[in-house]
Amino acid sequence: MPTATPSAANPATAHWLSASQLPAPPSAQQCDWLFDQGSLTRRLTELADEQFSVLPLLEGWQALRSDECLALKVPEGSQGWVREVYLRGHGQPWVFARSVAARSALEGSGLDLAHLGNRSLGELLFSDQAFVRGPLQACHYPAAWLPSAVRSEQLWARRSGFSRGALALLVVEVFLPSLWQHVAGRATLNP
Repeated sequence: MPTATPSAANPATAHWLSASQLPAPPSAQQCDWLFDQGSLTRRLTELADEQFSVLPLLEGWQALRSDECLALKVPEGSQGWVREVYLRGHGQPWVFARSVAARSALEGSGLDLAHLGNRSLGELLFSDQAFVRGPLQACHYPAAWLPSAVRSEQLWARRSGFSRGALALLVVEVFLPSLWQHVAGRATLNP
């Protein structure tokens, strides 16, 4: 698996907003997924009839993006552990997920993100009751930040922070068209 490497500054920006702040809210169905407080891993596993998997794409230390530094309350340009994966149903990428933690908080925390492999970070976060989840926010995720295989404009994404003492993790989940197609197909079968 490739490791993350520092990249040139990316001019793309994301405008993360709460559900009540969104100027043009998504459909009711999309809102249900974007602002659901439960475990996305569990929900996807159920939707995929237990045929859920995680495909790691990239992980390693790199400079965090400006919006990530702001959310994690660390100085601009701070180093962090970055993990990007596809959350898949029936072998299809349904969600692109990017999780980050500042190096300063992660080292010495006892959390070893480097060895998650094809396990879901969400499963770990929801099984450890010491983690507290912050508010959910949503935006149209910048296409430039997506892997080329799923790059598309105007995809809805959500993010939330998870904290345990001094450790803070930021988890972003981008909902891909293949998920919405499966959800729509499931709704047609089960009206």
